[in-house]
Amino acid sequence: MTNTIHLLVGTTSGNTEALADHVQAILESHDFNTEMHYEPTFDSLPTSGIWLIFLATHGAGDYADSMLDFYDVIAQADAPQLPDLKYAVCAIGESCYDTFCAAGRHCDDQLTNLRASRLFERLEIDMMEDDPEEKASQWIAQSIDKLRSYPQQ
Repeated sequence: MTNTIHLLVGTTSGNTEALADHVQAILESHDFNTEMHYEPTFDSLPTSGIWLIFLATHGAGDYADSMLDFYDVIAQADAPQLPDLKYAVCAIGESCYDTFCAAGRHCDDQLTNLRASRLFERLEIDMMEDDPEEKASQWIAQSIDKLRSYPQQ
């Protein structure tokens, strides 16, 4: 049995939520335990195990409103260290903006700075060019074995 995979969602229009739901269904079809966090607060999350973060960028590179509490904690100079956490980020944006996927990139960098371990490379989805479900399906399918390699804690 593997860890529960925590899916964290930061969305403004609902597209990111739908994408996270799609990935959750794939994971559950492979017998993973999952828990969805549509408006995650840092204090409600385990600081060990696995997080998959689905994060839309909006405005001038900002985090979606549903992730502001989470952002407020990880952006602090004295944010808690996360050495027992494994994570991956799916960043969503539109390439017509200079801030394409900026929130997801920041989140990825910040978690690494907090000593969390990146499970696999960040996925960046361009909502103007890509088929989001197809890209996310490929990303997670390539990562199933890696996710299975982490024992239950």
